[in-house]
Amino acid sequence: MYEINSFYQPLQYEYSIMNQVTGKYIVLIGLGMVVLGAMVYFFHNKLHWIGRLPGDIRVERENFRFYFPVTTMILFSILLTIIIRLVRKFL
Repeated sequence: MYEINSFYQPLQYEYSIMNQVTGKYIVLIGLGMVVLGAMVYFFHNKLHWIGRLPGDIRVERENFRFYFPVTTMILFSILLTIIIRLVRKFL
């Protein structure tokens, strides 16, 4: 017979991955998605500039369209960084 030694025992972590802080972040992400969805739903006609900023690459041919919104993604990245830093500062 084979003997099972302690090497094959399941790993025991000192901390849990799911804790109260993780729950707060999940709730905040959910609320942010609801707010973003409501903004798109109610203000879709005011958001036509997204993807059409100066610096966004846009090529349109007869059978081909290519969009690469460089400036829009840089703007979103800066805004998201500011929001995340504010949330982490106040939580």
